[in-house]
Amino acid sequence: METTNNNETTFKITGDWSAQASQLKVQFAQLTDEDLKFEEGKEIELLERMESKLNKNREEVIEIIKKTEAVKIEVEKTETEKA
Repeated sequence: METTNNNETTFKITGDWSAQASQLKVQFAQLTDEDLKFEEGKEIELLERMESKLNKNREEVIEIIKKTEAVKIEVEKTETEKA
């Protein structure tokens, strides 16, 4: 996540979004494939759909996505260590 000069936060999706979206659908059953549809450069639209569906503000939605990224990274580390 990056901050711009006018105090607006820009948000960038990192990692494998399809895996993160699957995790989010498990965690939040009300989210659909359409809600989680992501196109590069259209992060704001994704956040707006999630905000509306989850009844959360932008910061909360970004935090949810970040936690999903962190969980995915932790799972990958654990699987790698087992190999």
